This record gives sequence, structure tokens and C-alpha cells, in this order.
Amino acid sequence: MNIFRVLLAIIFPPLSIIDKGCGSFVIIFLLTLCGWIPGVIGALVILNNPDR
Repeated sequence: MNIFRVLLAIIFPPLSIIDKGCGSFVIIFLLTLCGWIPGVIGALVILNNPDR
């Protein structure tokens, strides 16, 4: 997880995880529509997951 991805996750969460797959993008996009903070938390969790 580099600093650019973290900053991008804070500014616009769906864009930071676009290379993680379509499902992850859709989930984070929907979370961001529900509220900015759930989108940021979801994006940081996905970025911090070493399996993906």
C-alpha cells in the first residue's frame, strides 16, 4: 500500500481500487454513494488486504 493509493482512497475511494476487480469497484462505489466515510474505510480495507 503506497502513499499515492492511500491519498487517492481518501479523496475518491472507488478510483483507488479500480485494478482490484469489478466487484470491489462496485461495492466501494455504492458505499461511497451511501456516505464518504464508509467508502474510504472500505477502500482502505481492500487496499490493506494482502490476498488481493
